[in-house]
Amino acid sequence: MDRRDILKIAGGAAAVASPLAASGFPSRNPLSANPGPGDWLSVRQFGAKGDGSSVDSPAINKAIDSAAVAGGGTVYFPAGIYLSYSIRLKSKVALFLDPGAVILAGPTPLEGTSSGGYDAPEPQGEWEHYQDYGHNHWHNSLIWGEELDNVAITGTGLIWGKGLNHGHDVDPSGQRDTAPGAGNKAIALKNCRNVLLRDFKILEGGWFGVLATGVDNLTIDNLVIDTVRDGIDIDCCRNVRVSNCTVNSPYDDGICPKSSFALGHARPTENLTISNCYVTGAYAVGSVINATWKPIGRIFTIPHGRIKLGTESNGGFRNITISNCVFDGGQGFALESLDGAVVEDITFTGITMRGILTAPLFLRLGARMRGPAGVAVGTMKRVILSNITSSGSSRLPSILAGVPGHLIEDVKISDCFFHQVGGGSAAMAAIEPEEREKAYPDPMMFGDLPATGFFARHVRNLEMSNVEIATLAPDKRAAFWLADVDGADFFRLRLPEGTAPAFDLHSVSDFRVFGSRGMPDQSFENVGVRKI
Repeated sequence: MDRRDILKIAGGAAAVASPLAASGFPSRNPLSANPGPGDWLSVRQFGAKGDGSSVDSPAINKAIDSAAVAGGGTVYFPAGIYLSYSIRLKSKVALFLDPGAVILAGPTPLEGTSSGGYDAPEPQGEWEHYQDYGHNHWHNSLIWGEELDNVAITGTGLIWGKGLNHGHDVDPSGQRDTAPGAGNKAIALKNCRNVLLRDFKILEGGWFGVLATGVDNLTIDNLVIDTVRDGIDIDCCRNVRVSNCTVNSPYDDGICPKSSFALGHARPTENLTISNCYVTGAYAVGSVINATWKPIGRIFTIPHGRIKLGTESNGGFRNITISNCVFDGGQGFALESLDGAVVEDITFTGITMRGILTAPLFLRLGARMRGPAGVAVGTMKRVILSNITSSGSSRLPSILAGVPGHLIEDVKISDCFFHQVGGGSAAMAAIEPEEREKAYPDPMMFGDLPATGFFARHVRNLEMSNVEIATLAPDKRAAFWLADVDGADFFRLRLPEGTAPAFDLHSVSDFRVFGSRGMPDQSFENVGVRKI
């Protein structure tokens, strides 16, 4: 890309105009020579060139420091390309990116640099190995802040992480991440309060476009993120609103709430809403931001998630609502507790999925236990999934999988249509999958499964109503395969016609199905092995 291409992505290289009317800020002088609280400061006043080749981060940091000393204000980026290394946020300071403004992450050599580059990753404690390297460090980022309050990044400009590293999958040795001066995140925030991220775009955001850890009162609204790795990771945060965002991440996950041990203690992610978002992995990186929508093709055999909770799961998830979102390409919805997390009171509703390459729904309560010794296996209970349509899925069914002695509890699934590929053989119908209690959570972790609609094992109190399973090709597998399920209630099902059973039951108690087309009402107190 040349300068003109970058400016087009950022929103156009129009003449610089006052941002006050568009931003809604008070009508003050945006370029005060003697800044006071609330004033606007242009980075060009502090020496930033915006020419794409001069390193502007020292000038940007001076502007931020000046605004902070004055008691707060807005640091303003007029149209231009600001080549930068680490930009350090301060409390009560906002960054505003004009249309045509680009913050461009500077490059570092593979072996690192003895001077300059990004800030060094801060040291961690003995808990560092409980989560991936990228989750343990924040300072080695393009834009970072720690222990801050009342900060914001707004405006319709672009943050381009061109010089950032992407993590260990790019260089298995990890050299790219640990080399001196290297950076691997576009925006990283730790232990902050009252944060607003709105309207800007992120292209190639490194390992994480946005990493928020221990951030309370966080609003993320109307971002477009077009990236190689994760789009938005929300880790150990409280009172978070993610809305109206578009995330294209063909090689990794889109929006990922987590609850890692990166803070040195287990802290839940709670009181989180994700709404009105489009998450996709179907397009070449950069083609969503510039609206060319170039299909990525399938160059990787392992698809990635769109909205996924729990790959890092020490602290738990409570009071989560995900609504009115569109999934396109990749994996479906994942809800996981692997490391002792308590997961409860989760609602997932009003979702359209298309081109889902594995399981539309994946609920996993496992026992990996990557964390301090002595922690009990977690729990998962009170989960509602409703008003979901999924089409173009693989042969994998939706999965609800606990482990022996630790059951997923109180799951209600209603008003859903799952259009599966089908084509399962009689041999697949006879499979009894391994437990794999400590394995990394992924819908493909069990291999082929003996169901076309739902695979449920180690579950208590499962209720489904107004659910339809359809298949593109005839399938020899049961629509529902249940094992070690205590309390299973099914009402008004519509299932594929053919020779395959509706249910394949193994050690199921308190089972009932009623009001379903083509199937007599029936109930059983205890079932050893039975097909219906």
